[in-house]
Amino acid sequence: MDWDKIRVFRAVAIAGSLTHAGDSLKLSQSAVSRQINALEKDLNSKLFHRHARGLILTEQGELLLKAAEKMAKYFDSGRAKIRDTVDGVEGELRVTTTIAFGTLFLAPRISNLYKKFPNLRINLMLEEKVLDLPMREADVAIRMQEPNQADLIRRKLMFVQLKFYSSRKYINLYGEPKSIAEFRNHRLICQSPDAPQVASGAQFIKPFLDKHQGPVMLVNSYFGVLQGIQNDFGIGALPNYVEVDTEQLVPVLPTASSDLVPVFLAYPEELKKSKKVDVFKNFVINEIKTYQKQIGK
Repeated sequence: MDWDKIRVFRAVAIAGSLTHAGDSLKLSQSAVSRQINALEKDLNSKLFHRHARGLILTEQGELLLKAAEKMAKYFDSGRAKIRDTVDGVEGELRVTTTIAFGTLFLAPRISNLYKKFPNLRINLMLEEKVLDLPMREADVAIRMQEPNQADLIRRKLMFVQLKFYSSRKYINLYGEPKSIAEFRNHRLICQSPDAPQVASGAQFIKPFLDKHQGPVMLVNSYFGVLQGIQNDFGIGALPNYVEVDTEQLVPVLPTASSDLVPVFLAYPEELKKSKKVDVFKNFVINEIKTYQKQIGK
């Protein structure tokens, strides 16, 4: 099947208009129309419903668009790998990780990577959903569990735990709880049990929530928990990797902590020779080593 026709079809499907697709492809409307008509003839299928408001995909068109999107991803992947070997470390690298790890660990350190590789463009995709690396929804993943997708290269980076923290000002105003019994009367801020999160995190906070007698504020991210702590709302549960980067955080009930949570870095086997992946992997490993030295591990 002619890739040029598929490329034109995909542009029309996205734009919903021959004119707008032509503008994006730098082709005339008539040239775009000819390509679509030829593709429909090749497939013996109508791909668009023509309406006054624009073009709408038929059922066959929807199927073809899904295939075209996969083809585009593979094409972009191949082009990126070629550029990687020819041009060195430059261009986009899509990194998926959790909102907490991305905002609280990676983002504060990412400038160290750009100092060495200013032409690298990191696209941080922060979400709790696990993206499909073999289907190239992202290039690299850092997750709080071992990926179970096939054909991935995996590396365990470290372990993290949830612990309790407060601000120095809050402790000065309300005192530091020395026991779980005292803790139950303090103001508590934590992720909602319904928010997407690592299972051990929800398991850690649940017994405290169930028996808490003081005011409680629930948020849907650890970044929100950190903001509440820094603004002196109360005591919150956070991943322990925030300790070295966040001033004025005071550990509370240091013996209370979640189970150890493994942190994994993974990427598709087809990217094992990618310079971009290699420099990013080494950057993360070095930053974690620095962090572990700072906390005395």
